[in-house]
Order: sequence, then structure tokens, then C-alpha cells
Amino acid sequence: MARPVCAIVGVGPGNGAALARRFAADHRIALLSRSADFATGLAGEIGDAKAYPCDASDVASIELAFDQLVGDLGNVDTLVYNAGSGSWGTVEDITPAQFEASWRVNALGLLAASQRVIPAMKAKGSGNIVVIGATASRRGAARTTAFAPAKAAQRSLCEAMAKHLWPLGIHVSLIVIDGVVDLPRTRQGMPDKPDEFFVKPDDVAETAHWLAHQPRSAWSFEVEARPFGERW
Repeated sequence: MARPVCAIVGVGPGNGAALARRFAADHRIALLSRSADFATGLAGEIGDAKAYPCDASDVASIELAFDQLVGDLGNVDTLVYNAGSGSWGTVEDITPAQFEASWRVNALGLLAASQRVIPAMKAKGSGNIVVIGATASRRGAARTTAFAPAKAAQRSLCEAMAKHLWPLGIHVSLIVIDGVVDLPRTRQGMPDKPDEFFVKPDDVAETAHWLAHQPRSAWSFEVEARPFGERW
């Protein structure tokens, strides 16, 4: 019997790669990313995985990628939506185009990807949609004029989806990351910070995998991921 399929939208060297490696333990993996070279290399490292070019801000690109991966691997059992980007600046700095671009990646892309996997999940009576969010979804700061509204839209979309899809057997969940993800560029930008300051991608991936395997009698919708010393 073929292993279930996990599609990860948004695959880079941080959370995306960690998610792929963790879910590869019990899933076949589809890696959807604008960075075809990185995703292809990661697919070769993992083994039972295939990479697909995908721009999460473009509905047509998402639809094409899902058509291809379903044709290759079969219907998606778990969707992990990790795509997220934003421009940083105050309301005086941000352009309407930057504002729209952030919304497209964080909210519209999630909608389009979810709509591609929901019909098969409904027919089966089971499935998982795990979304990687941020605390910006709960509050705006001066320089998150584009990012915070996009993440807030993403969180609201997740909640609406969960209330509709849970009764159908589809577990929609959201991981709210509160902290700085451990990446080479964040380390370089914060050289004075100790290891325990950063959110480890492998640990975020472990939380996502746990959510996708929760028993139905005790599903979680929203969980927070923050380093133990983070102020909140």
C-alpha cells in the first residue's frame, strides 16, 4: 500500500526543509517552491519526494503544480502551507503593490492550495491542512503594515476553514510562531544572540507532524511555538 502524500508549499532552507524531512518518515513528499534548484536538491536528499515549481502568489501556478503532483503521486493527504513573505515598512513607506503581494502569498495562496486538496479529503473523510503562521496575525507594529494584515487574513481564513472542515473529518490547524527562526541570515543579523534565542526549524516541524497525527477526539486548532525564554 502506497504511503500517504504530504504537499509542502513554501520550501526553503529553514522551516520548509525541516518539514519535508520530518514528514518524509511516513509520507511521500511533494515540494512546492519558487526555488526549483533548492527543492530539487532536497528531493534528492530525502528520496521519496518530488519538487514542483510553484509561485504561491499566483493562483494559476498553484493549480498547475497541484495538477502535476496529483498526477504523479496521487491525492494529497496532508497539506502544509509554509509560504509566507512580507515587505517591511510603515504605512508611509509601503506601496499598495507590496501590500497586495504579501496578502497574495499568505492568504490567497492558502485559499488556492486548500481548494485543490479539499475535494479528495472530503471524499475520503480525512485529511490535514497545517498552516505556519506568525504572531503578527494578532497585532500590528509600526513596520508590519503589509505583513501583519496578510497574516491576520491567513489566520481568519484558517479559522473559517476549520469550522467548516472539521465536521467533515479534515483537521485544519495553525502554528503561530513567536520568535526568530534559526537561519544563517538571522544568525548573521543577530550575532550576539545565544542558541536558545532562536526557534529551531526541526522543532517547528515536530509540532506540525504532531498536529497532523492528533486523534480526532482531541484536535488542536491553534498552537504557539516560541523559545522557552521568549517574552510574551
